[in-house]
Amino acid sequence: MKCLVSGATGFIGRQLCQQLAARGDTVIPLSRSGASLPTGIPTRAVDLADTDPDAQLLRGVDVVFHLAGIAHQHAPAEAYSKVNFQASLKLAHLAAEAGAGCFVFLSSVKAMGPSSTTRPRSEGDCNPPEDPYGSSKWQAECALREQFADSNMAVVILRPALVYGESPKGNLLSLARGVRRGLPRPPAGGGRSMVALADLVDLLCLLADNPPPGVNTWIVSDGASHSTREIYDLLRAAMGKGRGTGWLPHWGWRLGAWLLDQTGGVAGDRAWDKLFGAECYSNDAVVAATGWRPVRRLEDLVADMVIGREKPA
Repeated sequence: MKCLVSGATGFIGRQLCQQLAARGDTVIPLSRSGASLPTGIPTRAVDLADTDPDAQLLRGVDVVFHLAGIAHQHAPAEAYSKVNFQASLKLAHLAAEAGAGCFVFLSSVKAMGPSSTTRPRSEGDCNPPEDPYGSSKWQAECALREQFADSNMAVVILRPALVYGESPKGNLLSLARGVRRGLPRPPAGGGRSMVALADLVDLLCLLADNPPPGVNTWIVSDGASHSTREIYDLLRAAMGKGRGTGWLPHWGWRLGAWLLDQTGGVAGDRAWDKLFGAECYSNDAVVAATGWRPVRRLEDLVADMVIGREKPA
């Protein structure tokens, strides 16, 4: 099978390219910089914000995995739209014109907007996104559903929850660093859905083997709810530390979250919501439709996330 992977040098792309190659698939890896994969294989440099991939690259491709995009960066709103929406739609049309059998678009649960419930959300539980990242992903989703409803090319839109794995980035990396530096034990409450990187990649490979007809949109999570306190406790255990002490009062956490918002230029209690809010998603639809089952557990993988992979402060 011949697969094209955009965003090949990213957190998910690296793992996907490795697994596809191990299966014996032919992989065409694209990245903005043209950097090499950890295996030493160079990627094709294509900046999707300004350039369309050469049509020759798509010739004979069976599956396109579109993972590239602007994530949680302080970029202008038009940059999110240009890369996450417009470039995604253009690549999908190029894939269809080249005769690809399946186009997999990696969206995000952020495309569903803020939650208005504490119960796990399903695919239809959507609200208008409040940030340029979520809005751009939602626009791309809507356009793909509309423009490829009658296409011979299968289109799969995946909305992963927070993805964790070896050498994490973002909030998980920040929390791990905080634990190393003596962060007090967080208060109880809240919970969010997550998914192991290896489980997500297994699903991507499964979709390559069995592309579902039509346009399908699925949430991807491990089906569990993980609180900040739970993750904190697991990180401490993986670092060989004893149970942390919750010496910081509740108002201190509120103040810290507010300060993080001010530093990041975002008003409101966004940091508090990320740490202690409820953001849970159901994986029932994708499990029922594909037979995929998440098999990794956070407690089994947390050591790989921190031991020997983070430089001491």
